[in-house]
Amino acid sequence: MHWYEDEVKGLEKKRLQLATEPHTLFYGSSSIRLWTTLDEDFKELVPVNLGFGGSTLAACVWFFERIMAEYRPQQLIIYAGDNDLGDGRNPEEVFVFFQQLVTRVAQRFGNLPCYYVSLKPSPSRWNIAAQFKYTNQLIQNEIASHCSNWTFIDIFSAMLDASGKPKKELYDSDGLHLSKKGYQLWHDVINHSLQ
Repeated sequence: MHWYEDEVKGLEKKRLQLATEPHTLFYGSSSIRLWTTLDEDFKELVPVNLGFGGSTLAACVWFFERIMAEYRPQQLIIYAGDNDLGDGRNPEEVFVFFQQLVTRVAQRFGNLPCYYVSLKPSPSRWNIAAQFKYTNQLIQNEIASHCSNWTFIDIFSAMLDASGKPKKELYDSDGLHLSKKGYQLWHDVINHSLQ
C-alpha cells in the first residue's frame, strides 16, 4: 500500500487546511479524485473530495482511519472496487473488502447514512463486465439484507445504452475515467438517490 502514501499524506494535510466542517465525505478511487467540479456540483451538501488515484476498495479500508481522522460528517458517499477487479481480484474478495469497510465506518461513525455508488461499466474493462455485475449484486444484496444505514446507488444501468453497452460519451478517451457528461450523469443519479 506504500504507493498511495503521498496522496494519503496530501489528504491528511487537506483536513488541516479546511476552513469549514464538511457535511458530506466523498471517498474512493480516481473517479472521485478527478471530479474537479464536485464542490460546486454538491455545494449544498458542503462536500469534501477524499478520492485518491488508483485506489482500490482494499486501500480504502487500509487507510480509512488515517483519512477520516478528525472528520464529523453527516453522510458518506463511496466509489471504490473498480480497480480491485481491474487488478485481478475476484468479486468475492471485493465483497469482503466492502464488509470490512462497513465495519470500519460503523466503528468510527456509528449509524451514519452511507451511500455506495455501484461499479461503473467502463469500456476499457468491458471484458470483465460479468465480474462487475456480480460484485454489484453481492454488495447490493448485502446492503438490502444487513446494512440499514447504507443505500446502494445503481450507476451501472444508467451508463448503458439501449443495446446494453457502455455509453462512450460518458467516458474519457481512455475508456475508464469519466468525461464531463459522465460526471453530470453521476451528479444527477447520486443527487436523486440522496433525496
